[in-house]
Amino acid sequence: MAKKQFAVIGMGRFGSSIANALSNLGFEVLAIDTNEQKIQEISASVTHAVSADTTDEDTLRALGIRNFDVVVVAIGADIQSSILTTLILKDLGVPRLIVKAQNELHGKVLSKIGADKVIFPERDMGLRVAHHLISPNILDFIELSDDYSIIEMRAPLQTIGKNLKQLDIRAKYKCNVLAIKTDNHMNISPYAEDIIKDNDILVIVGKNEDLKNFEIVYAEG
Repeated sequence: MAKKQFAVIGMGRFGSSIANALSNLGFEVLAIDTNEQKIQEISASVTHAVSADTTDEDTLRALGIRNFDVVVVAIGADIQSSILTTLILKDLGVPRLIVKAQNELHGKVLSKIGADKVIFPERDMGLRVAHHLISPNILDFIELSDDYSIIEMRAPLQTIGKNLKQLDIRAKYKCNVLAIKTDNHMNISPYAEDIIKDNDILVIVGKNEDLKNFEIVYAEG
């Protein structure tokens, strides 16, 4: 089975980090930017690197952009170029289109014109940092929707030596423990009798307001 091919448009910090990560994972990556210097900097790290204006439909056609499985539009501050590029890519029939948004309004426009997924790297990083500040136990925070999220947290002191039935997290906080990470082992759908050990990591899903209450209670743990 052929590996997926990716095109990443915009070689700022976010776009170049995605291009490098995909390339390191062994995927074919086409990097595109209007800035020739940025293309020269990334060229040794990806399969192909091209300096091109992606707001020009003929240019994108010539690059064979519709043949890529996924196109990531990571254009920085130029919102107009981001929207126009997204429109053209959608019209050309790109199978999956992921676009970086600068703000909520930009994101709404991108969704309306057909982006399959809109990402907010600055906002999401802000959320991660904020949750880590609430509790040093919080290792990661992933927003699933406007209402639901997943957190990864070090097992708080109050939970160690107790099993999930004793903690009764679902009844007390309306959150569910999806998994428990122990060293390199991931226990998916743990049993009620499973005991939390020191250095375990809990993966918990719930409504944002319920997770917030859970985090605050265990913030000092």
